[in-house]
Amino acid sequence: MALKKIRTSLFSFRSLQNRKMLFAFSFLLGFFVFLVDFFTKAYVDQHLPLLSYAHPYYPSGGIAVFQNWQGIDFSINHVINSGAAWGVFASFQDLLLCFRICVIIAMVLFLLFFNKESAKVFPFILIVAGASGNVADYFIYGHVVDMFMFHFKFWNYTYPIFNVADSAIFCGIAWLFIQTLKRSKKQRSSIQKQKQS
Repeated sequence: MALKKIRTSLFSFRSLQNRKMLFAFSFLLGFFVFLVDFFTKAYVDQHLPLLSYAHPYYPSGGIAVFQNWQGIDFSINHVINSGAAWGVFASFQDLLLCFRICVIIAMVLFLLFFNKESAKVFPFILIVAGASGNVADYFIYGHVVDMFMFHFKFWNYTYPIFNVADSAIFCGIAWLFIQTLKRSKKQRSSIQKQKQS
Protein backbone atom coordinates (compact mmCIF):
# COMPACT_ATOMS: atom_id res chain seq x y z
CA MET A 1 0.00 0.00 0.00
CA ALA A 2 2.82 2.40 0.90
CA LEU A 3 4.61 1.66 -2.38
CA LYS A 4 1.38 2.28 -4.30
CA LYS A 5 0.91 5.66 -2.57
CA ILE A 6 4.48 6.66 -3.44
CA ARG A 7 3.94 5.72 -7.10
CA THR A 8 0.68 7.67 -7.19
CA SER A 9 2.27 10.76 -5.67
CA LEU A 10 5.18 10.60 -8.10
CA PHE A 11 2.80 10.25 -11.03
CA SER A 12 0.75 13.22 -9.82
CA PHE A 13 3.89 15.30 -9.39
CA ARG A 14 5.03 14.49 -12.91
CA SER A 15 1.58 15.32 -14.26
CA LEU A 16 1.65 18.64 -12.42
CA GLN A 17 5.10 19.40 -13.81
CA ASN A 18 3.98 18.51 -17.34
CA ARG A 19 0.90 20.69 -16.92
CA LYS A 20 3.03 23.62 -15.74
CA MET A 21 5.43 23.18 -18.67
CA LEU A 22 2.54 22.99 -21.11
CA PHE A 23 0.96 26.18 -19.76
CA ALA A 24 4.34 27.96 -19.71
CA PHE A 25 5.06 27.06 -23.34
CA SER A 26 1.53 27.90 -24.45
CA PHE A 27 1.72 31.24 -22.60
CA LEU A 28 4.95 32.06 -24.48
CA LEU A 29 3.26 31.13 -27.75
CA GLY A 30 0.27 33.34 -26.95
CA PHE A 31 2.50 36.22 -25.85
CA PHE A 32 4.54 35.92 -29.06
CA VAL A 33 1.37 36.06 -31.17
CA PHE A 34 0.16 39.07 -29.17
CA LEU A 35 3.48 40.91 -29.68
CA VAL A 36 3.60 40.20 -33.42
CA ASP A 37 0.03 41.46 -33.71
CA PHE A 38 0.82 44.55 -31.61
CA PHE A 39 3.93 45.59 -33.54
CA THR A 40 2.47 44.96 -37.00
CA LYS A 41 -0.53 47.11 -36.12
CA ALA A 42 1.70 49.84 -34.67
CA TYR A 43 3.80 49.89 -37.84
CA VAL A 44 0.75 50.02 -40.11
CA ASP A 45 -0.89 52.76 -37.99
CA GLN A 46 2.24 54.91 -37.98
CA HIS A 47 3.56 54.42 -41.50
CA LEU A 48 0.70 53.61 -43.88
CA PRO A 49 -2.11 55.93 -44.99
CA LEU A 50 -5.67 54.73 -44.64
CA LEU A 51 -6.87 52.61 -47.52
CA SER A 52 -8.50 54.94 -49.98
CA TYR A 53 -10.13 54.52 -53.34
CA ALA A 54 -8.05 57.54 -54.39
CA HIS A 55 -5.47 54.81 -55.08
CA PRO A 56 -7.57 52.48 -57.25
CA TYR A 57 -4.66 50.39 -58.46
CA TYR A 58 -2.56 47.79 -56.68
CA PRO A 59 -1.35 48.13 -53.93
CA SER A 60 -3.90 50.89 -53.19
CA GLY A 61 -1.42 53.04 -51.27
CA GLY A 62 -0.16 50.13 -49.16
CA ILE A 63 2.83 47.77 -49.32
CA ALA A 64 2.95 45.36 -52.25
CA VAL A 65 3.70 41.76 -51.27
CA PHE A 66 2.92 39.96 -54.53
CA GLN A 67 0.79 40.73 -57.57
CA ASN A 68 -1.10 38.38 -59.89
CA TRP A 69 0.32 35.20 -58.36
CA GLN A 70 -2.07 32.52 -59.61
CA GLY A 71 -4.56 35.33 -60.09
CA ILE A 72 -4.16 36.67 -56.53
CA ASP A 73 -2.94 40.10 -55.37
CA PHE A 74 -1.68 40.47 -51.79
CA SER A 75 -0.86 43.77 -50.15
CA ILE A 76 -0.59 45.28 -46.67
CA ASN A 77 -2.93 48.21 -46.17
CA HIS A 78 -4.21 50.35 -43.31
CA VAL A 79 -7.89 49.73 -42.62
CA ILE A 80 -10.06 50.77 -39.66
CA ASN A 81 -12.56 48.22 -38.33
CA SER A 82 -14.97 49.39 -35.63
CA GLY A 83 -16.90 46.11 -35.49
CA ALA A 84 -16.23 42.40 -35.36
CA ALA A 85 -15.28 40.19 -38.31
CA TRP A 86 -16.13 41.84 -41.66
CA GLY A 87 -17.09 44.98 -39.72
CA VAL A 88 -20.37 43.60 -38.36
CA PHE A 89 -21.85 45.17 -35.20
CA ALA A 90 -19.85 48.37 -35.81
CA SER A 91 -22.72 50.36 -34.26
CA PHE A 92 -22.39 48.42 -30.97
CA GLN A 93 -18.70 48.99 -30.28
CA ASP A 94 -18.92 49.20 -26.47
CA LEU A 95 -21.19 46.17 -26.22
CA LEU A 96 -18.89 44.23 -28.53
CA LEU A 97 -15.89 45.17 -26.39
CA CYS A 98 -17.59 43.90 -23.21
CA PHE A 99 -18.59 40.69 -24.98
CA ARG A 100 -15.02 40.07 -26.16
CA ILE A 101 -13.61 40.64 -22.68
CA CYS A 102 -16.17 38.22 -21.18
CA VAL A 103 -15.29 35.58 -23.78
CA ILE A 104 -11.57 35.95 -23.03
CA ILE A 105 -12.15 35.61 -19.27
CA ALA A 106 -14.40 32.57 -19.84
CA MET A 107 -11.79 30.84 -22.01
CA VAL A 108 -8.98 31.52 -19.53
CA LEU A 109 -11.08 30.15 -16.65
CA PHE A 110 -11.92 27.08 -18.73
CA LEU A 111 -8.24 26.45 -19.46
CA LEU A 112 -7.16 26.91 -15.85
CA PHE A 113 -9.89 25.05 -13.99
CA PHE A 114 -12.05 22.90 -16.27
CA ASN A 115 -10.05 21.71 -19.26
CA LYS A 116 -8.84 18.11 -18.92
CA GLU A 117 -7.39 17.72 -22.43
CA SER A 118 -3.87 18.97 -23.08
CA ALA A 119 -4.56 18.97 -26.85
CA LYS A 120 -7.02 21.85 -26.39
CA VAL A 121 -4.55 24.18 -24.68
CA PHE A 122 -2.70 25.48 -27.76
CA PRO A 123 -5.77 26.22 -29.91
CA PHE A 124 -7.49 27.99 -27.00
CA ILE A 125 -4.34 30.02 -26.33
CA LEU A 126 -4.29 31.13 -29.98
CA ILE A 127 -7.92 32.25 -29.70
CA VAL A 128 -7.27 34.08 -26.41
CA ALA A 129 -4.14 35.78 -27.79
CA GLY A 130 -5.96 36.90 -30.94
CA ALA A 131 -9.01 38.15 -29.07
CA SER A 132 -6.77 39.99 -26.58
CA GLY A 133 -4.92 41.67 -29.45
CA ASN A 134 -8.15 43.00 -30.93
CA VAL A 135 -9.40 44.13 -27.50
CA ALA A 136 -6.13 45.98 -26.90
CA ASP A 137 -6.74 47.90 -30.13
CA TYR A 138 -9.86 49.53 -28.70
CA PHE A 139 -7.84 50.97 -25.81
CA ILE A 140 -4.90 52.03 -28.01
CA TYR A 141 -6.53 53.22 -31.25
CA GLY A 142 -10.26 53.27 -30.48
CA HIS A 143 -10.83 50.65 -33.20
CA VAL A 144 -9.27 47.48 -34.61
CA VAL A 145 -6.45 47.91 -37.14
CA ASP A 146 -6.69 45.53 -40.11
CA MET A 147 -4.05 45.14 -42.80
CA PHE A 148 -3.85 41.95 -44.88
CA MET A 149 -5.64 42.42 -48.20
CA PHE A 150 -6.18 39.60 -50.71
CA HIS A 151 -7.80 40.30 -54.06
CA PHE A 152 -8.83 37.35 -56.25
CA LYS A 153 -8.75 38.56 -59.85
CA PHE A 154 -10.47 35.53 -61.34
CA TRP A 155 -13.53 36.23 -59.15
CA ASN A 156 -13.01 40.00 -58.98
CA TYR A 157 -13.42 39.59 -55.22
CA THR A 158 -11.51 41.18 -52.33
CA TYR A 159 -11.47 39.00 -49.21
CA PRO A 160 -12.40 40.90 -46.00
CA ILE A 161 -9.22 42.55 -44.73
CA PHE A 162 -7.83 41.01 -41.52
CA ASN A 163 -4.85 41.11 -39.13
CA VAL A 164 -2.53 38.78 -37.21
CA ALA A 165 -5.01 38.48 -34.31
CA ASP A 166 -7.77 37.37 -36.68
CA SER A 167 -5.42 34.78 -38.17
CA ALA A 168 -4.65 33.40 -34.71
CA ILE A 169 -8.35 33.16 -33.86
CA PHE A 170 -9.08 31.39 -37.14
CA CYS A 171 -6.21 28.92 -36.64
CA GLY A 172 -7.35 28.18 -33.07
CA ILE A 173 -10.97 27.55 -34.12
CA ALA A 174 -9.90 25.43 -37.11
CA TRP A 175 -7.56 23.43 -34.84
CA LEU A 176 -10.41 22.70 -32.40
CA PHE A 177 -12.72 21.77 -35.28
CA ILE A 178 -10.18 19.29 -36.69
CA GLN A 179 -9.71 17.78 -33.22
CA THR A 180 -13.47 17.33 -32.90
CA LEU A 181 -13.67 15.62 -36.30
CA LYS A 182 -10.81 13.26 -35.42
CA ARG A 183 -12.37 12.41 -32.06
CA SER A 184 -15.76 11.67 -33.61
CA LYS A 185 -14.09 9.53 -36.28
CA LYS A 186 -12.28 7.49 -33.60
CA GLN A 187 -15.52 7.06 -31.66
CA ARG A 188 -17.35 5.82 -34.76
CA SER A 189 -14.56 3.37 -35.59
CA SER A 190 -14.50 2.03 -32.02
CA ILE A 191 -18.29 1.58 -32.08
CA GLN A 192 -18.05 -0.32 -35.38
CA LYS A 193 -15.33 -2.59 -33.94
CA GLN A 194 -17.47 -3.32 -30.90
CA LYS A 195 -20.41 -4.23 -33.14
CA GLN A 196 -18.22 -6.51 -35.26
CA SER A 197 -16.82 -8.27 -32.19
